Amino acid sequence: MSSLKNSRETNTPFRNVERADSRQLVKRAWWIIALNLFVPGSVQIVAGNKKFGRLGIIFTFGFWLFLASAALFALVSKVALFTLVTSPMFATPIGIGFVVYAALIVLSTLDALRLMYLHRITSRTKALLLVLVLLTGTFNGYVAGTIGSTALTASEFTSAVFKNSGSLEQTDGRYNILLLGVDSGANRLGLRPDSISIISISAETGVAVNIGLPRNLTNIRFKEGTPIRSVYPYGFNNNCGGQCFLNAIYKVTMDNHKDLYPGMAKKSTTAGIEATKSAVEWVTGLKIHAYVLINMKSFVDLVDALGGITVNVKKALPIGGQKDCYPADNERGSYCPDAMGWIEKGKQHMDGRTALWYARSRHNTDDYDRMKRQREVEKIVLKKIDLQTLLFRLSSVAGAGAKLIKTDIPGSALPTIMDLALKAKSSGLKNLQLSYPTIQADNPDFRLMRQLIAQKNKKYK
Repeated sequence: MSSLKNSRETNTPFRNVERADSRQLVKRAWWIIALNLFVPGSVQIVAGNKKFGRLGIIFTFGFWLFLASAALFALVSKVALFTLVTSPMFATPIGIGFVVYAALIVLSTLDALRLMYLHRITSRTKALLLVLVLLTGTFNGYVAGTIGSTALTASEFTSAVFKNSGSLEQTDGRYNILLLGVDSGANRLGLRPDSISIISISAETGVAVNIGLPRNLTNIRFKEGTPIRSVYPYGFNNNCGGQCFLNAIYKVTMDNHKDLYPGMAKKSTTAGIEATKSAVEWVTGLKIHAYVLINMKSFVDLVDALGGITVNVKKALPIGGQKDCYPADNERGSYCPDAMGWIEKGKQHMDGRTALWYARSRHNTDDYDRMKRQREVEKIVLKKIDLQTLLFRLSSVAGAGAKLIKTDIPGSALPTIMDLALKAKSSGLKNLQLSYPTIQADNPDFRLMRQLIAQKNKKYK
């Protein structure tokens, strides 16, 4: 009985190919295509190459297990999924495993093509069978390779940007992150933050308040006990080497007082950032727990990686130019002699270059409007970087983000930040702009500023 069973198995078209006719080989080819699509490696087991087939099956079941787990995490805990794909401890082995699996799929598909014996098939479906087996292998290999490269990219991005160890602190139930937007163009000497704000996040609800400060704020002092206060005990209002504005603190400190903050590189920060942090803490009365610096020079790549952003432009703005604009009788209401182009009024979908000029354009507008536009763009970009975008555009976003972002947020805090971001997504980012006409930058009422901040944070606690 056993010998009869073995005889039947060896007479099947899968094992005894020599006796199969063209019709049987076509049927066999369709089975090979289906197996290669859904269970790579099973073709080799059925066709007799069990050693290679078992290896493929092991990776295939690992692949389906990962997808099932990812789907479950996405439904139950998106934070857990985010941790899984960004933590180097998990992401690196996952990435390597999927890259190896993609290579196995390619080899399995080529072997499946060999096992189809297309040269013996006389049916008209021969070309179709060839195309389909290659498509199944390409599809599976692409999916596995994309997951692998995404996981490796996420691991590299996390390691490169979030270098600090430890945990992210909170004060009075809030995380306060200093957000600095700097422009390091070729025509600029040193860094000066053009956009300065604090993202104050409720540790319980995740609701975030964007507290915007004028970059030309004056009469600033520094927090007691910080190194920079020893140089300016009576405030940053004299001997600062120029205009004593809030955005000048970074460059002045980096040029003249770096020795006050030794070993900052090991903490993923700089003397200029720490001095600015000290000033912002004194101005706002908030404890700053971390910073994020966005370099506008690399901003173009990030916006392009996100597929562009859509902005409702309220006033036509010139691109480029050094000369001031003046009123004119045209559709824009002004004329700018050396403008290289225009960003027209109305809803515009912008690429990275256009978005950068929208944020930095100085002419045909005032400085307060410019600061408002910069924060508007920051808000749109932050809103667009959601979980779906990270999963499907992570390679390009991470590549741009590694050049764009510098921060001292520890890697261990990423799940917490992600959890808060997901909680706050439905409520949106709240705004408090401490600028004209509420606050006069050249003669600020700091007590009023702190009261407004306390009231806003209490409202969105």
